[in-house]
Amino acid sequence: MKITANNPNRKSWLPVDKASDFPIQNIPFGVFLTKDDIITIGTRIGDFAIDLGALHQLGYFEDIPLTDDIFLQDTLNDFIADGRKTWRLVRNKIADIFDVINGKLRDNPIHKDKIIFRMEDVEMQLPVAVGDYTDFYASKEHATNVGSLFRDPENALLPNWLHIPIGYHGRSSSIIPSGTPVRRPVGQQKPSEGSTTPNFGASKLLDFELEMAFITTVANDLGDRISIEEADEYIFGLVLFNDWSARDIQAWEYVPLGPFLGKSFASTISPWIVTLDALAPFRVDNPKQVYEPLPYLKKQAKSKDSFDINLQMAIQPEGKQETVVCNSNFKYMYWTMAQQLAHHTVNGCPVNAGDMMGSGTISGPTKDSFGSMLELTWRGQNPIQLNDGSQRKFINDYDTVIMRGYAQNDEVRVGFGECSGKVLPAFDI
Repeated sequence: MKITANNPNRKSWLPVDKASDFPIQNIPFGVFLTKDDIITIGTRIGDFAIDLGALHQLGYFEDIPLTDDIFLQDTLNDFIADGRKTWRLVRNKIADIFDVINGKLRDNPIHKDKIIFRMEDVEMQLPVAVGDYTDFYASKEHATNVGSLFRDPENALLPNWLHIPIGYHGRSSSIIPSGTPVRRPVGQQKPSEGSTTPNFGASKLLDFELEMAFITTVANDLGDRISIEEADEYIFGLVLFNDWSARDIQAWEYVPLGPFLGKSFASTISPWIVTLDALAPFRVDNPKQVYEPLPYLKKQAKSKDSFDINLQMAIQPEGKQETVVCNSNFKYMYWTMAQQLAHHTVNGCPVNAGDMMGSGTISGPTKDSFGSMLELTWRGQNPIQLNDGSQRKFINDYDTVIMRGYAQNDEVRVGFGECSGKVLPAFDI
């Protein structure tokens, strides 16, 4: 089925700023609360939120086989479970409805009043009920940096890393939408020198992790696997993802089973899911891999499974100007989403609608493209100077961390908006 929604020449009758992340070619999906406390599934064009529940009830999707309540829910899970054919039909239809040449809704003020809201008049919600969340560790530069910091720089990558997409099962209950404050976590930390008793208290080494995450649809039954050739069929779209980390808590707990409390206290996502279809114009060649992947991780024909998505992280002290501390790109990922999903299911693990797969920290080849404070300050040895004159080794209380991401070519820009969270002090112990 042709993706007509991606036509770069298409223009909307809604006003859209040239630098907007949300032109008519994007059409992301999310969930929002209106001023009347009505929760609905919607999309966004420019600075306008569009109520898809109202659009459906008023007959604008009459030629698409949808259930009456598909958009009258508080998550996108059921819509995602309908599969790629439905997603494409709906995106194409929305693009037609809001095309500058289509007056059916444009010239109906009564309908427009029920369907279209300004973004400042809605409150974004978590777009999916995340049943399961897996976090990968798929950036070669990041894994090399961390291995150099904590192990021998000459053997920074463990023997398995170049052969297998490393991942762990994360905590879905603490995934939160952009704008939700993050409470500094407390926990055990390494004993002080000369002591055998662990310290306990608020994390002193609170960090961000610049990641992206993809959302899946129902993919396989228990015991079945998804081939790498068909992996894209089961990826609905992507969000920005800040996987907050308490480095001192994590350093004490992670041996032998890996991350736990140092990661599970909060993970922030951007509220709009940008579909894989909308990102199709920004596919690029995969990074060259050191070893030829095993057959289940290698497509038969050369494919472009990487995406050229510019990523940025900024820190804003309370009441002060923000400072951009990192500029990276999703195309730096060593293991692609298709490889991650194929690996995730090769043992027969079932994947469901609304499951989320984090990329792992995305670091690039230069120091200013490292995706965490751990790397940017090299474990605190090289503090970052902010625009207000203060310095940061890690994240302070009342700092707001802001992540942005967009893809752009000569014809169109498609973005994700912001993914932000303000750090609040730990509760008294």
